[in-house]
Amino acid sequence: MKILVLADEESKYLWDYFEKKKLEGIDLIISCGDLKPQYLSFLATYSKAPVLYVHGNHDAAYKTTPPEGCICIDDRIYVHNGIRIMGLGGSKKYNYGAFQYSEREMRSRVHKLCLKLLRHKGFDILVTHAPAYQFNDGEDLPHSGFQVFRELLDKYKPKFFLHGHVHLSYSWNQQRECMYNEYTTVINGFERYVFEYKQ
Repeated sequence: MKILVLADEESKYLWDYFEKKKLEGIDLIISCGDLKPQYLSFLATYSKAPVLYVHGNHDAAYKTTPPEGCICIDDRIYVHNGIRIMGLGGSKKYNYGAFQYSEREMRSRVHKLCLKLLRHKGFDILVTHAPAYQFNDGEDLPHSGFQVFRELLDKYKPKFFLHGHVHLSYSWNQQRECMYNEYTTVINGFERYVFEYKQ
């Protein structure tokens, strides 16, 4: 299964210079946040693949103009072709804007998913906006990650962890793809990236 992951910056390759064949072979599109709702609606219109998303800290517009034809997976476990995908959008709280959370608040969101986690026996892909604490995160408060994400990875050992928020263009030593322990592939979805999920 080919998955297109997006985050933080609309891809000119897909939007400004769009050709329908560029989405051929893509089975699933996942947004990790901070993208214009019109962009996701555009992709949903021209792709046969479902478009899933979580909120980024700059997605306040989604409250009045959610992306049409797309599926919000925030605080859900969404199953696609047998793949369990859990969504937890938002960033660390730094100015009380939309979709910002303290560590305690994010942990509370995870706690509310306990029954769903039990029912689904975990998850295969974790989709967030922010990265995990001290793993691909930034050096400042707005771009620091959540400790509870590391705890989820340690406990459930998903195949993939997808996030955005920390742009690859930042000066920090960011990686597009790396491993968390020996079982989870971590992908920074900045702009666009295609990977294959093998079942």
